[in-house]
Amino acid sequence: MLERLARRLGLRTDPVIFFTSAALTFVFVVTAIGLTDQVDSVFRAASDWLKSSLGWFYILGVTTFLVFLLWIALSRYGHIRLGGQEARPEYSNRAWFGMLFAAGIGTILMFWGVAEPISHFANPPQTDVEPESVEAAQMAMGYSLYHFGLHTWTIFCLPALSFAYFVHRRGLPYRVSSILHPLLGERIHGPVGRAIDITAVMGTLFGVAVSIGLGTMQINSGLADLFDVPENRLVQILIITVVTLIATGSVVAGLDRGIKRLSNFNISIAIALMLFVLVTGSTLFLLRGVIETTGTYLSWLVPLSFWNDTFGDTGWQGSWTVFYWAWTITWSPFVGIFIARISKGRTIREFVTGVLMLPTAFTVVWFSVFGLSAINLQMEGEADLVAEVVDQGDIPGALFAFLNNFPLSTFVAAVSVFIVVIFFTTSSDSASLVVDLLCVGKTEQASPTRQRVFWAITEGVVAGTLIAATGTGGLTALEQVITVVGLPFFVLGFLMMFSLLRALRQDFPQLGGPPPGMFRAELADRRRAVTRRANRARRKAVQVRRGIGRREETGASEDDGGER
Repeated sequence: MLERLARRLGLRTDPVIFFTSAALTFVFVVTAIGLTDQVDSVFRAASDWLKSSLGWFYILGVTTFLVFLLWIALSRYGHIRLGGQEARPEYSNRAWFGMLFAAGIGTILMFWGVAEPISHFANPPQTDVEPESVEAAQMAMGYSLYHFGLHTWTIFCLPALSFAYFVHRRGLPYRVSSILHPLLGERIHGPVGRAIDITAVMGTLFGVAVSIGLGTMQINSGLADLFDVPENRLVQILIITVVTLIATGSVVAGLDRGIKRLSNFNISIAIALMLFVLVTGSTLFLLRGVIETTGTYLSWLVPLSFWNDTFGDTGWQGSWTVFYWAWTITWSPFVGIFIARISKGRTIREFVTGVLMLPTAFTVVWFSVFGLSAINLQMEGEADLVAEVVDQGDIPGALFAFLNNFPLSTFVAAVSVFIVVIFFTTSSDSASLVVDLLCVGKTEQASPTRQRVFWAITEGVVAGTLIAATGTGGLTALEQVITVVGLPFFVLGFLMMFSLLRALRQDFPQLGGPPPGMFRAELADRRRAVTRRANRARRKAVQVRRGIGRREETGASEDDGGER
């Protein structure tokens, strides 16, 4: 029945994944609207329990993923090329990085570049540090970069590498279930595989919906600062509509003409904005600060990678780090598949180095410029960003409150709104492409544009419905859902590592030890064969020694006879 419906609608997709995901998303949205309080209470309780009881698992998980990626990049598997040894990258390094940034973390940097450092500066994560002190400033930068540096990109890189390997080396579909092929075999094409892919589709839609909601609030705050536009639901619905229309146009244009052009254009403007803050602000202070902040991040990286607030138990880590990791990992199928899609032809070493190091280096510079500038303005008494952002809780307006202290503030704020719009547009555009790939699963044919347009509109409808029906309460409820949904994705991350390593050993046995898929009986046969060869060699050695002994005795007897 679903196949007939798909044919009538002119769709070329897996009907079970497509229609089930669409139906479950609709049911969830309707339930969240109609039973907001009940849904909120259930997921708040589950989210609170996860943060307090399993926060250590989230911390351990991301750190383990990072260590694994660094090891595999430096290992003998690092030279393996994704797509075959003759394949070469389809995009230049500049274009590749631009799409990485826009699809992965560009939106987050615009939102949190000022807000998080100033928040931690006013309320340090560790209670023994005096607020708004030099130590609080160092801590604010260290924790902010911990949240948005290597660890965030690790969450994206692990599934991206797994997708890239199984799609480009083994020719499997662009689906989360393909990653588990060494473990599930052909069952990835059955009910188990479809259940995994449906969960990935919903997680992607909800993760993008939360980001669109936060981006809408930031854009609304910027428009209020520029044109006194009221901050209400109607305006936010209109903003979502505009963003969705732009994303739909980019979807129609396709990956090369749509996402690629928007990403390259927007990253250039974002860099220009950062240079503007650097040049018109305290330039010498910021140049020194970039170097010092890099050292702070590197020196704090290992301790924070294992920090679980064991002695303080303040709950701070659950509200910040654990939520970030859980939210980010719901994005991992979306960002992972997108990165895999644009990374064919690169070696594993190039892939891991590029995905981890380049965005992290840019993040360090970005936070150093924006975060240190905000902290410096506060410490010098030139602005009271703590009162505007922290005390009043205006996180979405942090960037614009910050830019009001620079020349050409109105123009720069307008440019910033434009950057945020494009970043969220490219995220929605990329997510539409990936969700469609999750449903289609076939790499040899292009899917109808209407399918990608459907998912782009669905993302906007999900975010718009939540804002229209429940406002910030709906978004908070969705964030709590994502925190809960993030748990199985972390478990999946460990399976990804095991599955990828097994596949590498199976496909390239000459680079590692015995294939992990070898049966015990086969392994026992090999041991017996080795033992037999050793025994034969031992017997031969004994025979040789005995032969030498007999020859020596015979020779001695002949000598004796001759003497006699």
